[in-house]
Amino acid sequence: MTDTEALSDRIDQLEMRLTHQEATIDDLNKTVTAQWKQIDALTRHLAILRDRVKEAEENAGLLPHKEPPPPHY
Repeated sequence: MTDTEALSDRIDQLEMRLTHQEATIDDLNKTVTAQWKQIDALTRHLAILRDRVKEAEENAGLLPHKEPPPPHY
Protein backbone atom coordinates (compact mmCIF):
# COMPACT_ATOMS: atom_id res chain seq x y z
CA MET A 1 0.00 0.00 0.00
CA THR A 2 1.42 3.33 -1.00
CA ASP A 3 1.36 6.46 1.05
CA THR A 4 -1.33 7.90 -1.19
CA GLU A 5 -3.57 4.86 -0.72
CA ALA A 6 -3.03 4.90 3.04
CA LEU A 7 -3.84 8.60 3.18
CA SER A 8 -6.93 8.07 1.04
CA ASP A 9 -8.13 5.24 3.32
CA ARG A 10 -7.53 7.38 6.37
CA ILE A 11 -9.49 10.26 4.87
CA ASP A 12 -12.35 7.89 4.00
CA GLN A 13 -12.45 6.59 7.58
CA LEU A 14 -12.44 10.14 8.95
CA GLU A 15 -15.26 11.12 6.62
CA MET A 16 -17.32 8.13 7.77
CA ARG A 17 -16.71 9.00 11.41
CA LEU A 18 -17.68 12.61 10.74
CA THR A 19 -20.89 11.49 9.04
CA HIS A 20 -21.82 9.29 12.02
CA GLN A 21 -20.97 12.07 14.45
CA GLU A 22 -23.13 14.56 12.56
CA ALA A 23 -26.04 12.10 12.61
CA THR A 24 -25.56 11.59 16.36
CA ILE A 25 -25.47 15.35 16.97
CA ASP A 26 -28.67 15.79 14.96
CA ASP A 27 -30.38 13.04 16.96
CA LEU A 28 -29.24 14.58 20.24
CA ASN A 29 -30.43 18.01 19.12
CA LYS A 30 -33.87 16.61 18.28
CA THR A 31 -34.03 14.90 21.67
CA VAL A 32 -33.03 18.04 23.56
CA THR A 33 -35.54 20.11 21.61
CA ALA A 34 -38.35 17.64 22.35
CA GLN A 35 -37.42 17.56 26.04
CA TRP A 36 -37.33 21.36 26.20
CA LYS A 37 -40.82 21.55 24.70
CA GLN A 38 -42.07 19.02 27.23
CA ILE A 39 -40.44 20.86 30.14
CA ASP A 40 -41.96 24.13 28.93
CA ALA A 41 -45.43 22.56 28.70
CA LEU A 42 -45.09 20.98 32.15
CA THR A 43 -43.94 24.30 33.63
CA ARG A 44 -47.01 26.04 32.22
CA HIS A 45 -49.28 23.28 33.54
CA LEU A 46 -47.66 23.53 36.96
CA ALA A 47 -48.27 27.28 37.07
CA ILE A 48 -51.94 26.74 36.17
CA LEU A 49 -52.31 24.08 38.87
CA ARG A 50 -50.56 26.29 41.42
CA ASP A 51 -53.03 29.09 40.66
CA ARG A 52 -55.98 26.70 40.94
CA VAL A 53 -54.80 25.38 44.32
CA LYS A 54 -54.26 28.91 45.62
CA GLU A 55 -57.72 29.93 44.42
CA ALA A 56 -59.28 26.83 46.00
CA GLU A 57 -57.53 27.54 49.31
CA GLU A 58 -58.73 31.14 49.25
CA ASN A 59 -62.29 30.06 48.50
CA ALA A 60 -62.21 27.44 51.24
CA GLY A 61 -60.81 29.89 53.77
CA LEU A 62 -57.70 27.83 54.39
CA LEU A 63 -55.24 30.66 54.00
CA PRO A 64 -54.49 32.63 57.14
CA HIS A 65 -56.07 36.06 57.19
CA LYS A 66 -53.77 38.99 57.35
CA GLU A 67 -55.04 40.62 60.49
CA PRO A 68 -53.15 43.32 62.29
CA PRO A 69 -51.46 42.25 65.51
CA PRO A 70 -53.39 42.70 68.75
CA PRO A 71 -53.10 46.13 70.39
CA HIS A 72 -50.83 44.92 73.22
CA TYR A 73 -47.92 44.35 70.78
